[in-house]
Amino acid sequence: MAAFRPFDMDGTPINDQPMSWTGIVNEPYDKTRVDAYTRTRIILMNGIETNAVLTSHNVHRMCSDPEVKRQLAAIRRADSQHQQVIDWLNPVEQSIMETTIGYEQVAVDLTADLAQNEPDPYVQQTLDFALLEDFDHLFRFSCLLELMEGKNPESITQGKTEIKPGRPTAIEHRNPDDSMRKHYDRNAADIKTKMNYYTITAGEQQTELYYKTHGSMFAEPLPRLLYAEIAEIEEQHVTQYGGLGDPNETMLEKAALIQLNEAYLYYSNLQTETNPWMKVIWERLLKDEIGHVAAVNDLMMKYEKRGIEEVMGTDRIGPLVVFKENKDYVNRVLKEQVDLAPVGRTMEYVRTRDLPDEWPSFLYQRRVNAGGVPSDMVVERHGGALAQRANGEAPQRALREMNDRADRALGSRLMVAR
Repeated sequence: MAAFRPFDMDGTPINDQPMSWTGIVNEPYDKTRVDAYTRTRIILMNGIETNAVLTSHNVHRMCSDPEVKRQLAAIRRADSQHQQVIDWLNPVEQSIMETTIGYEQVAVDLTADLAQNEPDPYVQQTLDFALLEDFDHLFRFSCLLELMEGKNPESITQGKTEIKPGRPTAIEHRNPDDSMRKHYDRNAADIKTKMNYYTITAGEQQTELYYKTHGSMFAEPLPRLLYAEIAEIEEQHVTQYGGLGDPNETMLEKAALIQLNEAYLYYSNLQTETNPWMKVIWERLLKDEIGHVAAVNDLMMKYEKRGIEEVMGTDRIGPLVVFKENKDYVNRVLKEQVDLAPVGRTMEYVRTRDLPDEWPSFLYQRRVNAGGVPSDMVVERHGGALAQRANGEAPQRALREMNDRADRALGSRLMVAR
């Protein structure tokens, strides 16, 4: 597929972008017929647009220049309409749990795609690390879906993403210190690294917000507990991914990269979409985003005397982001990295056996898991064929090693205290 070349494309002027209500609200997809990856594209772009709007609101509150505020407000209004176009495609008969399976399929196959095309080894390692955690979330929520609604999660993933344990959720909980990550250098990082950063941070932020918004909508205790548990892991992911971005990027630079990222992803969707009606939507929103890129470029030229192409360091971005099967890659990462853990003070990843005794997350895990682990409870309550996959060798080994390592570390600290 051809690389994304934004400066060769014609965009829609911002003044021509506002839509009517009937233009915003389209017919939802049929959950029984939609392709799994059409659903994941819709979920991803809802998160991308939500992040663009939320970030722009924050910039608006901190910016004093009236012209910048007005231009960003016009872009923000269009992005807000885009978000509604996309989110309103979800059908009402699709339950919260079914939508959740789609969210985790996004997390697995998006992260795997970004990792395989990431030029920065540290950023790639961070993607691989979180990949195994989202992979486990897909398994836990799949057990919950079968248990609570009697529905087959494979009807949603359509066999394109495996459903089995990753790094056990019980040992994913970490002290905030251990979510610290090194950031890329804005002047040296590849534009693909920057696009991956903005993509994954927005995607994981959306997942966190969805779980925290919808977890309280269940009457039964078990789903409420599971959504609470996994929502915290998503917060960790947003923190660690957010730490990868260079804080020295200017306000306009960040705004430009966000708009560029939107256009890049719409272009990627347009090249890979199989649904003819969705291709029409992706193409329309792509043209709008090209218009946004041009508008922010004008602001950068006026206020910073440089354009987006200078920030990119090139006139194209590739490879594109593609939703596809990644089973071999995920299984290889699972085999090789399931026992990794991050040490916040060094911001590196080490094997569980090499964690220092003073690793803050040993005690943190014991505290949050003291009343039981919802992600384990749902598997125990399920007890069926899907739940039996929890006995896989690699995840069980990782669980045992982490618990044994914690016992030794905490025991040693108690001895010192005495």
